[in-house]
Amino acid sequence: MLNDASSPLSLLATRRSGKPRDLVGPGPDGAAIDRMLAIAARTPDHGKLAPWRFVVVADAQRQRLAGLLADIWAADHPDAPAHELEAARQFATQAPALVVTLSAPVAGSPIPIWEQELSAGAATMNLLHAAHAMGYAAGWLTGWPAFSPPVRDLFGDETQRIVGFVFIGTPGRPLDERPRPDMAAIVSRWTPPAEA
Repeated sequence: MLNDASSPLSLLATRRSGKPRDLVGPGPDGAAIDRMLAIAARTPDHGKLAPWRFVVVADAQRQRLAGLLADIWAADHPDAPAHELEAARQFATQAPALVVTLSAPVAGSPIPIWEQELSAGAATMNLLHAAHAMGYAAGWLTGWPAFSPPVRDLFGDETQRIVGFVFIGTPGRPLDERPRPDMAAIVSRWTPPAEA
């Protein structure tokens, strides 16, 4: 039985999302991000399709992304007040590191699209686990940018969808433990139907 604080089960049991706005430096360097992504790619993938993509937004490009998000918001909301444009800019500059994950299903494959999309979600979750295992915290955000075609086009094409923006850094304060589901409400034991 594993009960050591550094055990894999302990890591799984203690992972929490960090609010991107509360994540500070130090963040992972390029080699650490590459290692996280290699771990993220070790996800269930029926058909060996790799139906996901990871786009690392380099620190030097974060301000450019911030400006593009504000431009896209302004184009969609011509009367947007200044605070909304600033919120769009700030979205891109949270936390020291940013990885955008995309669902990239392989069209024409016998593997259902739904399974491929689930694999993309699993890859994103693996990225969060990898960040935690390496001593960082991560936050997975969607929000309006994840559902905006012009934002999607900054990272992929019309055949893809943004799964999330994964912000990675060091917690600037202790991470909050959020309420977890009542296990009795979400777990049941299957009983076969009565025989006729």
